[in-house]
Amino acid sequence: MTNHPIISLTEVGKTYEMGAFSVEVLKGLNLEFNKGEFIALMGPSGSGKSTLMNILGCLDTATCGEYVLNGLNVSGADDEQLAEIRNAEIGFVFQTFNLLPKYTALENVALPLIYAGKSKTERIEAAQRVINRVGLSDRGHHKPNELSGGQRQRVAIARALINNPSIILADEPTGNLDSKTSEEILDLFYELHQAGNTIIMVTHEEEVAQRAERIVRMRDGKIEN
Repeated sequence: MTNHPIISLTEVGKTYEMGAFSVEVLKGLNLEFNKGEFIALMGPSGSGKSTLMNILGCLDTATCGEYVLNGLNVSGADDEQLAEIRNAEIGFVFQTFNLLPKYTALENVALPLIYAGKSKTERIEAAQRVINRVGLSDRGHHKPNELSGGQRQRVAIARALINNPSIILADEPTGNLDSKTSEEILDLFYELHQAGNTIIMVTHEEEVAQRAERIVRMRDGKIEN
């Protein structure tokens, strides 16, 4: 890990207008994540962690404050710019895998490269490399329903890695897995972290969070530590 902030939040706030009411979900967050860190983001329901995750992932924008991602000032970006930043800078891993059932593992992994304008040959070669990296070299031509939950999550992680993103955002990545498979997936995240990837993982499980290098705890829209 190097002391180079890949993410910098300055006085970031988020307010939702609900008819005549305003709901302040995030309250002046100041936060930095360094390149190569493995961070767990924790907090009870309503703490603001999902909103923060959406802002970090460029799925939503802050109402106020500044968000700088890998040298890019994301604040004020429009939807088209946010989509470009997402595709180039961020890899997502979801609790529910979000794989397309009619596609093979390789085709699922290669999907983000379509938007990056890569040829079919380039896409399949790159997908095979990351499939190998997550330990599924012999399962690339299987469809999701032919894979176990742990294997499906490995496919989802490979898809997140395909564009060599600046950060990997993992939202409850072990939430649908048994304890043994969860350990295997957390081991994989640790290996990716050791290889220099920046990982931010949302979890409500203390045991899972302890596998990260640093824990950021949220409550009532603020950082607790």
